[in-house]
Amino acid sequence: MTTRSSGEAVGVAVPLAEHTTLHLGGPAARLVEATTAEDLVEALRRADTGGDDVLVLGGGSNLVVGDEGFAGTVVRVATTGRRADRVADGTVQLTVEAGEDWDAVVAAAVADGLSGVECLSGIPGRVGAVPVQNVGAYGVEVAELLDSVDVYDRLDGCVRTVPAADLGLAYRTSRLKGSATSVVLRARFALADSGSSVPIRYPELARALGVELGDRVPLAAAREAVLALRAGKGMVLDPADHDTWSAGSFFTNPLVPDEAVPEVLARIAERLGGEAPVPRYPGGPGRTKFSAAWLIERAGFRRGHQGPGGRVALSSKHTLALTNRGTGSTADLLALASEVRDGVRAAFGVVLEPEPVLVNCAL
Repeated sequence: MTTRSSGEAVGVAVPLAEHTTLHLGGPAARLVEATTAEDLVEALRRADTGGDDVLVLGGGSNLVVGDEGFAGTVVRVATTGRRADRVADGTVQLTVEAGEDWDAVVAAAVADGLSGVECLSGIPGRVGAVPVQNVGAYGVEVAELLDSVDVYDRLDGCVRTVPAADLGLAYRTSRLKGSATSVVLRARFALADSGSSVPIRYPELARALGVELGDRVPLAAAREAVLALRAGKGMVLDPADHDTWSAGSFFTNPLVPDEAVPEVLARIAERLGGEAPVPRYPGGPGRTKFSAAWLIERAGFRRGHQGPGGRVALSSKHTLALTNRGTGSTADLLALASEVRDGVRAAFGVVLEPEPVLVNCAL
């Protein structure tokens, strides 16, 4: 079957590399595209009734699929729709279907003078993945803006609204991450009808804008500056640029227990001869956040460092992005990721954790 109708299976052995920003991943046995929330629920119910394994696929921007592919049903979320409701003086609730392109939503919010998401410009993927990952960049996390999500529970077949406070939102994670049973149908965000950005908190962004930390700027200026910074790091998708054939930041910034920080700092000093300062930040109660990119570079991995056969490499623009140079495989990518992870652990005793979801493969 080759018809791409909503809710119908399409193709045989559909290459998942066509649906991921890494351009990697083996075939899916079946692919279903859902263009409405009702179709999405029905596709999941049919697959579950048939005892099929299910992979829910959005924009494929935070996904690493094994070379063997996926033997079950891939349900591609292509639902669309947005609605803005004024809920209080100066506050607008933006309700967005899970299949909407995230950056298109950000662009529209900026154009409408709605503040809150402008620093999250240029992030690839779809809205349904945003609360799952608790997406964040340039000093802003979705947890600060998210009001609630509508979730389909595959265990009991019910759709329910879950407040953001009940999602366990934390650094690049939530209770939804890794869950095979809860599927986001739509999300609601509380945005300010102000026309000005949130206070600029990220030093690099403040420098790019020529303002002080805590200042506000016009929404369009904040978005343009963020897009420029991301493009300079290869983090804005460009089919012609292999530096953007990635899953974004492959590793999260490590959160180290405070009692282990002195040992980490001692190992850094021993290796680097007391180089200072070491970038680190509060990581929540009892933890300190280190910069993964900084650790990777100081462990000896420079931008452009090649993996097996040069088929994969660290981006030439940013060491956190592991890229497919056009002929790579998932096995190549994971070999490079393992080399980097093991090198940082050997140098500093810090274990880097992958940020993307790994499907039918492991690091």
